[in-house]
Amino acid sequence: MADFRLDAETRTEFGKGSARRTRRAGRVPAVLYGHGQDVVHLSLPAREFAAALRNGGSNVLLTIVLEGKEQLALTKAVQRDPLTRQHEHVDLLLVRRGEKTTVEVPIVIVGEPGPDSIPNHQLNTVSIEADATKLPDNIEVDVTGRTAGQNITAADLVLPKGSTLITDPEALVIGFLGAPTAEALEAELAEAEAEAGIEREESDEAKAEGEGDVVPEPQDQGSGESMDSAEKSADNG
Repeated sequence: MADFRLDAETRTEFGKGSARRTRRAGRVPAVLYGHGQDVVHLSLPAREFAAALRNGGSNVLLTIVLEGKEQLALTKAVQRDPLTRQHEHVDLLLVRRGEKTTVEVPIVIVGEPGPDSIPNHQLNTVSIEADATKLPDNIEVDVTGRTAGQNITAADLVLPKGSTLITDPEALVIGFLGAPTAEALEAELAEAEAEAGIEREESDEAKAEGEGDVVPEPQDQGSGESMDSAEKSADNG
Protein backbone atom coordinates (compact mmCIF):
# COMPACT_ATOMS: atom_id res chain seq x y z
CA MET A 1 0.00 0.00 0.00
CA ALA A 2 1.39 3.36 -1.07
CA ASP A 3 2.13 6.05 1.50
CA PHE A 4 1.53 9.66 0.42
CA ARG A 5 3.13 12.61 2.20
CA LEU A 6 1.10 15.83 2.56
CA ASP A 7 2.19 19.11 4.14
CA ALA A 8 -0.69 20.35 6.32
CA GLU A 9 -1.37 23.79 7.76
CA THR A 10 -3.25 24.58 10.98
CA ARG A 11 -6.61 26.35 10.58
CA THR A 12 -7.55 29.01 13.10
CA GLU A 13 -10.65 30.36 11.36
CA PHE A 14 -13.85 28.36 10.94
CA GLY A 15 -17.22 28.64 9.24
CA LYS A 16 -18.40 28.61 5.64
CA GLY A 17 -16.63 31.85 4.74
CA SER A 18 -13.30 30.58 6.05
CA ALA A 19 -13.77 27.24 4.26
CA ARG A 20 -14.42 29.00 0.94
CA ARG A 21 -11.28 31.12 1.36
CA THR A 22 -9.26 27.97 2.11
CA ARG A 23 -10.53 26.27 -1.04
CA ARG A 24 -9.86 29.36 -3.16
CA ALA A 25 -6.28 29.22 -1.90
CA GLY A 26 -5.95 25.71 -3.37
CA ARG A 27 -6.33 23.81 -0.11
CA VAL A 28 -8.93 21.46 1.40
CA PRO A 29 -10.33 22.01 4.93
CA ALA A 30 -9.85 18.93 7.13
CA VAL A 31 -9.97 17.60 10.66
CA LEU A 32 -7.60 15.07 12.23
CA TYR A 33 -8.70 12.95 15.19
CA GLY A 34 -8.10 9.63 16.94
CA HIS A 35 -6.12 7.98 19.75
CA GLY A 36 -7.81 10.19 22.33
CA GLN A 37 -6.22 13.44 21.17
CA ASP A 38 -8.16 16.65 20.62
CA VAL A 39 -9.52 17.28 17.14
CA VAL A 40 -7.02 19.22 15.04
CA HIS A 41 -8.35 21.56 12.35
CA LEU A 42 -6.04 21.80 9.38
CA SER A 43 -5.91 22.13 5.60
CA LEU A 44 -4.31 19.96 2.91
CA PRO A 45 -2.95 20.88 -0.52
CA ALA A 46 -5.89 20.17 -2.85
CA ARG A 47 -3.94 18.96 -5.87
CA GLU A 48 -1.70 16.59 -3.89
CA PHE A 49 -4.65 15.24 -1.92
CA ALA A 50 -6.63 14.55 -5.11
CA ALA A 51 -3.61 12.75 -6.58
CA ALA A 52 -3.29 10.61 -3.44
CA LEU A 53 -6.94 9.50 -3.72
CA ARG A 54 -6.62 8.92 -7.44
CA ASN A 55 -3.51 6.74 -7.10
CA GLY A 56 -4.04 5.21 -3.66
CA GLY A 57 -7.79 4.66 -3.57
CA SER A 58 -10.36 5.60 -0.95
CA ASN A 59 -8.37 3.90 1.85
CA VAL A 60 -5.12 5.64 1.01
CA LEU A 61 -2.56 5.91 3.83
CA LEU A 62 -1.38 9.49 4.34
CA THR A 63 1.64 10.87 6.15
CA ILE A 64 0.44 14.21 7.50
CA VAL A 65 3.26 16.64 8.20
CA LEU A 66 2.08 19.38 10.57
CA GLU A 67 4.49 21.84 12.18
CA GLY A 68 7.38 19.44 11.57
CA LYS A 69 5.60 16.45 13.14
CA GLU A 70 4.65 13.40 11.02
CA GLN A 71 1.51 11.36 11.73
CA LEU A 72 -0.15 8.54 9.80
CA ALA A 73 -3.82 8.95 8.89
CA LEU A 74 -6.58 7.36 6.82
CA THR A 75 -9.39 9.20 5.05
CA LYS A 76 -12.65 8.35 6.86
CA ALA A 77 -15.00 10.75 5.05
CA VAL A 78 -14.59 12.96 2.00
CA GLN A 79 -17.16 15.60 1.03
CA ARG A 80 -17.34 16.67 -2.62
CA ASP A 81 -19.31 19.28 -4.50
CA PRO A 82 -21.94 17.32 -6.49
CA LEU A 83 -21.40 19.44 -9.60
CA THR A 84 -17.72 20.39 -9.69
CA ARG A 85 -16.54 17.25 -7.78
CA GLN A 86 -14.18 19.57 -5.87
CA HIS A 87 -13.11 18.23 -2.46
CA GLU A 88 -14.83 20.38 0.15
CA HIS A 89 -13.88 18.73 3.44
CA VAL A 90 -11.95 15.70 4.72
CA ASP A 91 -12.09 13.70 7.95
CA LEU A 92 -8.77 12.03 8.81
CA LEU A 93 -8.29 9.22 11.34
CA LEU A 94 -4.96 8.83 13.13
CA VAL A 95 -3.49 5.32 12.91
CA ARG A 96 -0.30 3.54 13.98
CA ARG A 97 1.72 0.91 12.20
CA GLY A 98 0.51 -2.56 13.16
CA GLU A 99 -2.80 -1.19 14.38
CA LYS A 100 -6.01 -2.89 13.19
CA THR A 101 -8.75 -0.77 11.65
CA THR A 102 -12.07 -1.42 9.91
CA VAL A 103 -12.60 -0.08 6.40
CA GLU A 104 -14.87 -0.53 3.39
CA VAL A 105 -13.00 -2.07 0.45
CA PRO A 106 -14.28 -1.83 -3.15
CA ILE A 107 -15.14 -5.00 -5.10
CA VAL A 108 -13.57 -5.26 -8.58
CA ILE A 109 -15.00 -7.77 -11.08
CA VAL A 110 -12.62 -9.56 -13.47
CA GLY A 111 -13.30 -12.13 -16.17
CA GLU A 112 -16.45 -12.93 -18.14
CA PRO A 113 -19.32 -15.16 -16.96
CA GLY A 114 -20.47 -18.16 -18.98
CA PRO A 115 -22.64 -17.73 -22.08
CA ASP A 116 -26.30 -16.89 -21.42
CA SER A 117 -25.39 -15.95 -17.82
CA ILE A 118 -26.29 -12.53 -16.43
CA PRO A 119 -24.38 -11.24 -13.33
CA ASN A 120 -26.45 -9.42 -10.72
CA HIS A 121 -24.22 -7.19 -8.57
CA GLN A 122 -25.44 -6.83 -4.98
CA LEU A 123 -22.45 -5.40 -3.07
CA ASN A 124 -19.94 -2.83 -4.34
CA THR A 125 -17.87 -2.91 -1.14
CA VAL A 126 -17.28 -5.21 1.82
CA SER A 127 -16.15 -4.33 5.33
CA ILE A 128 -12.91 -5.85 6.61
CA GLU A 129 -10.55 -5.39 9.53
CA ALA A 130 -6.88 -5.19 8.63
CA ASP A 131 -3.53 -3.63 9.48
CA ALA A 132 -3.92 0.11 8.95
CA THR A 133 -0.70 0.21 6.92
CA LYS A 134 -1.58 -2.84 4.78
CA LEU A 135 -5.07 -2.06 3.57
CA PRO A 136 -5.92 -3.37 0.09
CA ASP A 137 -6.93 -0.96 -2.66
CA ASN A 138 -9.67 -3.39 -3.69
CA ILE A 139 -10.71 -7.05 -3.66
CA GLU A 140 -10.90 -8.84 -7.01
CA VAL A 141 -13.69 -11.29 -7.79
CA ASP A 142 -13.16 -13.62 -10.76
CA VAL A 143 -16.46 -14.48 -12.49
CA THR A 144 -14.93 -16.42 -15.38
CA GLY A 145 -17.29 -19.14 -16.61
CA ARG A 146 -19.88 -18.63 -13.87
CA THR A 147 -23.35 -19.83 -14.80
CA ALA A 148 -26.85 -19.44 -13.37
CA GLY A 149 -26.94 -20.34 -9.69
CA GLN A 150 -23.16 -20.19 -9.14
CA ASN A 151 -23.44 -17.20 -6.83
CA ILE A 152 -20.61 -15.53 -4.92
CA THR A 153 -21.06 -14.59 -1.26
CA ALA A 154 -18.81 -12.53 1.01
CA ALA A 155 -17.42 -15.76 2.46
CA ASP A 156 -16.11 -16.71 -1.02
CA LEU A 157 -13.91 -13.61 -1.29
CA VAL A 158 -10.14 -14.00 -1.11
CA LEU A 159 -9.00 -11.51 1.53
CA PRO A 160 -5.45 -10.21 2.03
CA LYS A 161 -3.40 -12.13 4.57
CA GLY A 162 -4.12 -10.97 8.11
CA SER A 163 -7.51 -9.48 7.20
CA THR A 164 -10.82 -10.39 8.84
CA LEU A 165 -14.21 -10.18 7.14
CA ILE A 166 -16.69 -7.96 8.99
CA THR A 167 -19.52 -8.12 6.44
CA ASP A 168 -21.99 -10.99 6.94
CA PRO A 169 -20.31 -14.04 5.31
CA GLU A 170 -23.65 -15.09 3.79
CA ALA A 171 -24.22 -11.70 2.16
CA LEU A 172 -24.64 -12.05 -1.62
CA VAL A 173 -21.93 -10.22 -3.55
CA ILE A 174 -22.81 -11.33 -7.09
CA GLY A 175 -25.68 -13.53 -8.22
CA PHE A 176 -25.91 -15.18 -11.63
CA LEU A 177 -29.13 -15.54 -13.60
CA GLY A 178 -29.87 -17.41 -16.80
CA ALA A 179 -30.56 -15.21 -19.84
CA PRO A 180 -34.29 -15.38 -20.73
CA THR A 181 -35.31 -16.98 -24.04
CA ALA A 182 -37.20 -15.08 -26.73
CA GLU A 183 -40.31 -17.11 -25.90
CA ALA A 184 -40.06 -16.19 -22.23
CA LEU A 185 -39.68 -12.48 -23.06
CA GLU A 186 -42.69 -12.63 -25.39
CA ALA A 187 -44.79 -14.35 -22.73
CA GLU A 188 -43.74 -11.81 -20.11
CA LEU A 189 -44.61 -8.91 -22.43
CA ALA A 190 -48.01 -10.44 -23.24
CA GLU A 191 -48.74 -10.92 -19.54
CA ALA A 192 -47.77 -7.32 -18.74
CA GLU A 193 -49.97 -6.01 -21.55
CA ALA A 194 -52.88 -8.15 -20.40
CA GLU A 195 -52.55 -6.78 -16.85
CA ALA A 196 -52.52 -3.25 -18.25
CA GLY A 197 -55.62 -3.95 -20.36
CA ILE A 198 -53.79 -3.49 -23.65
CA GLU A 199 -55.10 -5.48 -26.60
CA ARG A 200 -52.34 -6.64 -28.89
CA GLU A 201 -52.92 -5.81 -32.57
CA GLU A 202 -52.53 -8.42 -35.27
CA SER A 203 -49.04 -8.27 -36.69
CA ASP A 204 -48.40 -7.00 -40.22
CA GLU A 205 -47.17 -10.41 -41.23
CA ALA A 206 -50.36 -12.06 -40.02
CA LYS A 207 -52.41 -9.43 -41.85
CA ALA A 208 -50.47 -10.07 -45.02
CA GLU A 209 -51.05 -13.80 -44.72
CA GLY A 210 -54.77 -13.23 -44.14
CA GLU A 211 -55.08 -11.03 -47.20
CA GLY A 212 -53.36 -13.65 -49.29
CA ASP A 213 -56.10 -16.17 -48.51
CA VAL A 214 -58.68 -14.17 -50.48
CA VAL A 215 -58.22 -14.99 -54.19
CA PRO A 216 -60.47 -13.21 -56.71
CA GLU A 217 -62.44 -15.51 -59.05
CA PRO A 218 -60.82 -15.44 -62.55
CA GLN A 219 -62.97 -14.41 -65.53
CA ASP A 220 -63.40 -16.84 -68.43
CA GLN A 221 -62.17 -14.61 -71.20
CA GLY A 222 -62.39 -17.40 -73.78
CA SER A 223 -66.14 -17.95 -73.19
CA GLY A 224 -66.82 -14.26 -73.46
CA GLU A 225 -65.16 -14.08 -76.89
CA SER A 226 -67.22 -17.08 -78.19
CA MET A 227 -70.50 -15.47 -77.07
CA ASP A 228 -69.61 -12.19 -78.80
CA SER A 229 -68.89 -14.09 -82.05
CA ALA A 230 -72.22 -15.97 -81.86
CA GLU A 231 -74.13 -12.73 -81.29
CA LYS A 232 -72.42 -11.07 -84.26
CA SER A 233 -73.27 -14.04 -86.53
CA ALA A 234 -76.92 -13.88 -85.46
CA ASP A 235 -77.05 -10.16 -86.27
CA ASN A 236 -75.50 -10.75 -89.71
CA GLY A 237 -78.01 -13.50 -90.45
